Amino acid sequence: MEQRTRTAEDKLRTYNQMHLIERLQRLPEDERYKLAEQVDHIALDQLFKLLEEQKLAEVSAEASIKPIAYESWEKFEKQEQQAFTDRGWELLRRGGVGAIVVAGGNGSRLGYDGPKGTLDIGLPSGKSLFQLQAERLLHLSRDAGKIIPWYVMTSEDNHEATTAFLQASDYFGYPAEDCFIFQQNSMPAVGHDGQLLLSMDGGIKLAPSGHGDCFASLKRTGALGDMKRRGLDWLFYCNVDNALVKMADPAFIGVAAYYNRDIAAKVVEKTDGQEKIGIMCERNGRPAVLEYNEIPDEISNARSKEGHLLYHLGHISILLFKLDFIDKHADADIPYHMASKKMDHLDAKDQLIEPDKPNAYKLERFIFDFFPFTELITVLKVERHEEFAPVKNKAGVDSPGSARRLVLSLHRKWLIEAGVPPEKLKGRDIELSPLQSYGGEDLSSEGWESGMNR
Repeated sequence: MEQRTRTAEDKLRTYNQMHLIERLQRLPEDERYKLAEQVDHIALDQLFKLLEEQKLAEVSAEASIKPIAYESWEKFEKQEQQAFTDRGWELLRRGGVGAIVVAGGNGSRLGYDGPKGTLDIGLPSGKSLFQLQAERLLHLSRDAGKIIPWYVMTSEDNHEATTAFLQASDYFGYPAEDCFIFQQNSMPAVGHDGQLLLSMDGGIKLAPSGHGDCFASLKRTGALGDMKRRGLDWLFYCNVDNALVKMADPAFIGVAAYYNRDIAAKVVEKTDGQEKIGIMCERNGRPAVLEYNEIPDEISNARSKEGHLLYHLGHISILLFKLDFIDKHADADIPYHMASKKMDHLDAKDQLIEPDKPNAYKLERFIFDFFPFTELITVLKVERHEEFAPVKNKAGVDSPGSARRLVLSLHRKWLIEAGVPPEKLKGRDIELSPLQSYGGEDLSSEGWESGMNR
């Protein structure tokens, strides 16, 4: 015990973490051992080297940044769309596709106390983001005659709460053996003053290491092995905070299979150059995404001779990966990115500090940093009003309220296209269950009200 404590103190002294040394010395024996053990397991040399290297440098307006080639779903002929969709259904029917949702975040930014996936965005049904996604997968599984395995990536911050929520909900009808919940890696959070922060339990505060650690976490937890045993060919990937995401979209799967590249990505048309969404592009001759906070104005606002945005393809984190690609690159050393965040923590006197502005750095990896490992990816532009309702902010744009309106607006559109008279829908908030209709199909002007929520 004493040796472990001395070793931890020496390690902390090397990186001038004197507040933690003082804490170790005053803690009761069992708590001292726990903190010393945590220090022992953290690679402080790597952490502070990465922090030194990452200075939130903006991407320069180099000639190496170029627009990327893409396909547009709306420009395919009807018979082409049907052929792609049929091909996707073939893969689903033979059990070749799994789905993963990245759900490591909490809803604190939304004023919600709990994992973001458990959030009710205000739909008439009261369904959570998790339930909307699960029911879309269940609908496809039912029609395919083959269950689509569902993988849920959590973080240390919300793993227990997410697991308890899904278990209490009986996985919304999903077979428990086909729902694999696993926890991603974490990295210590470091204050702007270079000091490691303390969490509410008195340990070193950790933060999720980003969706780019997805592949490594799949391998470490056995989820990747589960995918191999099931014989998956493709893994559909999305974030939890999109209320309109088409889970394991057969059309998208068919397009990806046709072009047969390691990665496929859905994109939407950006609303303007300053929209807070990453852009798909080529960088140094390879596919890439530039995050919105890393894009200088000369790139984000660049326009063609005709006046159109040059970098207009918004990356919405809806992806397909070949399983062979994931297996090959699961241990790849992709870069870390440093972000400045507001983080609650305990001070040296165990008082809670709730900052009103960013006070700490977190290091995270991004899933799109795997893109340069392949020469070409399939980029498919889709209609944002049908597939993109992000939940990022408490109010206004990209909020639960805006996502709710987008879902209800799409369902209204489906009903009108199915022949329901618009006057029957006037003044009504009508929500259709994903178990009834996945993408507007199986609706008619007769009996449509049986599957709705008001």
